[in-house]
Amino acid sequence: MQTAVTATRAAQNRALGLSTVAFTACFAVWTIFSIIGVAIKDELGLTDTQFGLLVATPILTGSISRLFLGVWTEKYGGRLVFSAQMLLTALATWALTLADSYPMYLLAALGVGLAGGSFIIGVAYVSRWYDAGRQGTALGIFGAGNVGAAVTKFVAPFVMVAYGWHGVAYAWAAGLATIGILFFLLAKDDPALVERRQKGIRAPSLSEQFAPLRNLQVWRFSLYYFFVFGAFVALALWLPHYLIDVYGVDVKTAGMAAASFSLSASLFRAYGGHLSDKFGARQVMYWTFGFSLLFLFMLSYPPTDYVIQGKNGPIAFATSMGLWPFIATLFALGFFMSLGKAAVFKHIPVYYPNHVGAVGGLVGMIGGLGGFVLPIVFGAALDLTGIYTSCFAILFCLVAVALTWMHLAIRAMERKVRGPELELLPALPEMQEIHVPGKTDMPRVLEDWRPEDRTFWEETGRAVARRNLWISIPALLLAFSVWMVWSMVVARLPAIGFDFSSDQLFWLASLPALSGATLRIFYGFMVPIFGGRLWTTLSTASLLLPAIGIGYAVQNPETPYLIFLTLALLCGLGGANFASSMANIGYFFPKAEKGNALALNAGLGNLGVSVMQFLVPVVITMGVFGAMGGAPQALSDGGQLWMQNAGFIWVPFILVATIAAWVGMNDIADAKASFAQQSVIFGRTHNWLMCVLYIGTFGSFIGYSAGFPLLSRIAFPDINALQYVFLGPLIGALSRAGTGWLADRHGGGRVTFWVFAGMIVSVLAVILSLQAGSFAGFFAGFMALFFFTGVGNASTFQMIPVIMGREVPRLMPHLTGADRARQIAMESGGIVAFTSAIGAYGGFFIPKAYGSSIAMTGSPIGALWVFLAFYVLCLAITWLVYTRPGGLLHAIEHGRPLASAAAGPAR
Repeated sequence: MQTAVTATRAAQNRALGLSTVAFTACFAVWTIFSIIGVAIKDELGLTDTQFGLLVATPILTGSISRLFLGVWTEKYGGRLVFSAQMLLTALATWALTLADSYPMYLLAALGVGLAGGSFIIGVAYVSRWYDAGRQGTALGIFGAGNVGAAVTKFVAPFVMVAYGWHGVAYAWAAGLATIGILFFLLAKDDPALVERRQKGIRAPSLSEQFAPLRNLQVWRFSLYYFFVFGAFVALALWLPHYLIDVYGVDVKTAGMAAASFSLSASLFRAYGGHLSDKFGARQVMYWTFGFSLLFLFMLSYPPTDYVIQGKNGPIAFATSMGLWPFIATLFALGFFMSLGKAAVFKHIPVYYPNHVGAVGGLVGMIGGLGGFVLPIVFGAALDLTGIYTSCFAILFCLVAVALTWMHLAIRAMERKVRGPELELLPALPEMQEIHVPGKTDMPRVLEDWRPEDRTFWEETGRAVARRNLWISIPALLLAFSVWMVWSMVVARLPAIGFDFSSDQLFWLASLPALSGATLRIFYGFMVPIFGGRLWTTLSTASLLLPAIGIGYAVQNPETPYLIFLTLALLCGLGGANFASSMANIGYFFPKAEKGNALALNAGLGNLGVSVMQFLVPVVITMGVFGAMGGAPQALSDGGQLWMQNAGFIWVPFILVATIAAWVGMNDIADAKASFAQQSVIFGRTHNWLMCVLYIGTFGSFIGYSAGFPLLSRIAFPDINALQYVFLGPLIGALSRAGTGWLADRHGGGRVTFWVFAGMIVSVLAVILSLQAGSFAGFFAGFMALFFFTGVGNASTFQMIPVIMGREVPRLMPHLTGADRARQIAMESGGIVAFTSAIGAYGGFFIPKAYGSSIAMTGSPIGALWVFLAFYVLCLAITWLVYTRPGGLLHAIEHGRPLASAAAGPAR
């Protein structure tokens, strides 16, 4: 591969600088129709479809020409081809002013499209000056010439107002011709071309250069570029028209607003190249597609008026995105598209170092065709549906397909690299030999992970495990915050004008726990299938949906109850994260430290409930986000609340946690298993027994957390208990995080037994206090309950790997050594996840039991008696099965050899 060893740093900088300036000028000309096309549309009276064809025609020429221009650059050199291309394009741009009919404009636009071919010329030329370690950054800087689209949108409207659209064409043609001449005079031939001429080596033939195009992998890269570049060009052309029609702004304002998108989608390409060199192009592509899905979902939702037939008559409300939120979302979308553009072209010199022109030409051509096809599709969709946001819905579907294909291909490549043990997904017929050793390895996959090996653990394992743990904890904390935020929102809804009954409010407080518990059943199996790093990233990012949704819904008292029910169910995404998070962290630690690690992850994650209950009452009293956050809601006493901040406050933290999970976490190669392999846990008796115990510990913690604020307000209406309720989840979370060592040292079964004994006494104290009308006794009893639930959460999870360490050898005696350890780890992780799912149903049943008890008897005391009876049952199971003499854990927890414990009853 041609590298920088034949070129000085000054020569590299000259080539890169001249190429970037030339590409910027070409791109400014290539997108000229985004501004002058508006005037031509009015002049000729074009339909939306005709307008879309006009602005897309230059993109067609630019796209198709890329394939041939790339090959010619490989053969004749970038200096000659780039200069000739710019001069021809300048001539075609000047010829625009001579057109006098729609067909003539289309013909001239074909010539203008030659400007788009400049990209592949520059890629083939610049890549020859740099080695593999710096190509990503260099090509990213070159690709930032996309900013030419922003130059056109910033400057052209003012030139057009002053001199008409003909003036724009004259100025752009003259500027491009000047740069083309200067490029020929100042640029030098690349080192590879010079060396080939000196040695008399013939240029590669067309068949040799086009050989890689038969690989399906090249076409997959083309699909990526169809979105990151093609959609960028399409939106750059379409947005001025969109902004004028949808928001009623003038052409100068539309040009400036559209330019902000082009700017972010261009300038950050250089940063995308740097990130691709540092973290790998695949990671950057995951960031690009993941965040693009989110932003396109927001943009694709059309302004809508809702009329729901309610009990007391029609309920009407509307949703829409204002101009400034629209521009801000587009800017963010452009940022990630710019990263993706750099990442795609980081792949090509690595996979096909001797075919950059041909492969890059095809990829660039397909990407450019996106800029041609998509505006036409946008116009046709608008004509057919009449919905302006249909263009963003089309792009949303495109990104979903690209992301799915990319992930399946990477998984298939992972299996090819490491062998047949990862038969998880079907292979794709596209895997190619990689030209740089190690590039086929999945990023941040730990191939060798032996936590039970003391030497490995001390030298390597502990540091890696702790890093993953300390990234997992804040992500889980945010998940719990979003999961339980509804408990605080519900308590304040009546104060800001929502007329919901007590039963309706309890339903809202209960539904997040119901959906969270149900989703946990599925989330618990996702880590071995998708990998902990990817799943943590996706599941953390999903929290943006309920956080943003709550922020919008609470601002309008006419928002129907159905919308709130939907948002309450979406909050369950936060609760579901617990199952995958605990299963993932469990794989990293040895059995001797697993209890404490899981306690820290869960306990400090549970702290999110307390953080939320402390933070939300503060942020809703102030305009944290200014005008962007929306207007406050008026209270009956004349005060104000910014209730939307209860959702919006989590958004920036979720974004940071998502990025941290992707950049800093790891997957463990041995922690891979299909759902069928994991489903063996459903035949394990102890899986179901531990579900019962975990309902008693964690189910109580999350259920009391969800219902405590509303129960306190109803039982003691004269006391402002909301300022104290955060203390309960705080105590429960800290006791879980701080007592994991207790179960490791004395045994989870023994600790769990005394936990249920303490909970029985605590519930009796709460019942007696309610009967006596004592808030102090009521509050103290609940604080004790929270404390014991936290201790029990840690101790029950400590029991699971110990139990399976006994059961797997008995049930699967043919397994030995590493296979046995892997099976124990897999089943333990699966049971931890599944019990966490079942236990979370307590978060639904406890608040709902309060509501039902109040509706039936006028008091919550009936529900508390039911809870007490259930704790007695849990105490009995713990004693009879695990801790009594002869129980499964008795010998282990009393320090006796495992062999003596084997005589215990088989469970």
